[in-house]
Parts: sequence; structure tokens; C-alpha cells
Amino acid sequence: MAEEKITEQFDTEAILEVRNLRKCFPLKKTLTGKVTQELVAVDNVSFKLKRGETLGIVGESGCGKTTLGRTILKLHQSNGGQIIFDGQDITDLKSSQMRDIRKKMQIIFQDPYSSLPPRSTVGGILSEPVEVHKIVPKSEIKSYVLDLMEKCGLRDYYYERYPHEFSGGQRQRICIARALSVNPELVICDEPVSALDVSIQAQIINLLKELQQKLNLTYVFISHDLSVVKFISDKIGVMYLGSMVEFGSKEDIFSNPLHPYTQALFSAIPQPDPDIKMNRIILSGDIPSPANPPKGCRFHTRCPKATDKCKEVTPEYKDYGNGHCAACHLLG
Repeated sequence: MAEEKITEQFDTEAILEVRNLRKCFPLKKTLTGKVTQELVAVDNVSFKLKRGETLGIVGESGCGKTTLGRTILKLHQSNGGQIIFDGQDITDLKSSQMRDIRKKMQIIFQDPYSSLPPRSTVGGILSEPVEVHKIVPKSEIKSYVLDLMEKCGLRDYYYERYPHEFSGGQRQRICIARALSVNPELVICDEPVSALDVSIQAQIINLLKELQQKLNLTYVFISHDLSVVKFISDKIGVMYLGSMVEFGSKEDIFSNPLHPYTQALFSAIPQPDPDIKMNRIILSGDIPSPANPPKGCRFHTRCPKATDKCKEVTPEYKDYGNGHCAACHLLG
């Protein structure tokens, strides 16, 4: 019986498996500490990701993309569900138990200006995690860091410089080098190019793809830029108000978006050909508050195709073939 349970829980092909993940933040508490109102940032999210793949997470601001990434890394403690990484259930592990796993899971933050310590040199920033996790002997740390800097397109004389001396693109390269300094297997990229100029964005995206091929990295790439996600991703997950409304391969999602929200998102992608007439889907109203989500399908308040059933019954998240999943009553 024990062996059957282990087989059910751990997928050997998936480096990351998320099952019914949930993260809530308390808004109001009683004097005794009982939570009376909470904000559901991530609600019942599930997916699998194979080694070497890139999963793009898209959706409007406030839909829970960043919270999902941080909860996977256990920077936030989940309120339900499972996180299975590299064949191990890490959901309930304590900080001390996560120490060795931290080397395998890293994050690149959105803002390269605030995510680097201003009083440390580039050499100090990149050497610290290498020393703490004992990646190489102390005598080899500097040569290891210089080699890492070269892989990330940083000159060796940057080693003694401080973050304020660099542009946004160079700082993001430093952030990428810091994430890779401990030889991770999974990297959460939290909108790593959104704060950069378009020309610099292309350089950083190409660098990430190049490093992925060299080091066999697995990415969870969080972004609101659909053109970037289309370029870098193998699979795509679409989030709305904390829930995953659609998930599938890049080819299936872009060629046949099933959910009305995904269709509306994709209709907003600019077409470079002026002769192509865009059939833009305009969503009415504002995104509801995650502290007070609507009953039934959460998208029904803005969906142009909503029915009475959508207002009352939460749609089931189903696989419609080839791992292309969606949650919508209109799909049958």
C-alpha cells in the first residue's frame, strides 16, 4: 500500500508538480487571532513541468502570478495543496529542511534596481551564495564567479564595481548570475524584463534561452507580455483572479485558445501587418477584488459569453486533449 501511495504522489518525468495549490492572506482577524476575512491570491492551481521546459504564466496585474511563483519557492507558506519538486514533496518542509533544496530552486526578481544590495560589490554579491552553500572551495570562489560572470555577459572588471554603476540591463544580468551561482535546476523568472527597454529585453531573453540550453535549466517565466511568453515558453498557463483558467502547450494555446479570457488576452496582441484586421475583444468592467470574488465562474462579470449557469456554478477544470486544460461551462 505504501508503494502505491508513493507512485501516485511522485511523477518521475516532472521536475515540478503543483497540485491544487492555495495561498491566502488574512485581511481581518478577531482579538483571539481567528481570521474572519482573507484574500485568496492563489486558488486550486495545478500543473506539471518537465525538466528543461519553460512554463509561461500570463494574466492581468493582480491575478496571482508572482504569489504563485513565490509560493512554489516557499517564500510564502501555502494554505493547501502540494508542491512536489524533483521527486520530493516539499509542501510542509521547514526552513532548516529547505536549505539544501534552496540551491536547486532560485528566483530572478522583477526589479533589478531594488533587488541588489547597494553596498556590496558585484564580486561580493555573487560570492556570498557560493560560499554559504559551499559550491566550490574558498580558494576557487573568485575564479568560479568570474567564469559565471562571463557566461552572463559581464566583464571581469565589473567584479569590484557596485550596482549603482550599472544600467538596468547590466543589473539584470547580475541578478541572473546570482540566481545561477548555486547551480539551480529550477528558476522562477518573475517578470525579469518588464522594467527594461525593448532592445535590452531581447538581449536578456536570448541570454536566458542560451543559459537554459547550456545548463539544462527549467524556467517558470512570469510575464504580462504575450509576445515574450510566446518566444520563450514551451507551455503556457493563463491565470485570472488567482485561478488557472487555461493550461497547455504553446502551440495549442496560441492556435486554439479555449477560454474566453484567453481569447480576449490574445486579441490584444498587436499585429505588425497593417493589412490584417484585428478582431479586438473588449472586456467590460474592472477585475473583481480577490478579497470578495464573484460566485460561480470568476470571469462571468466580464465575460461577453456568460450564461446564468456561469453566475452560479464554478466550472470544472478539464483536459480537452493533449494536456490542453480549461475551466469553462461553454466547452461542455
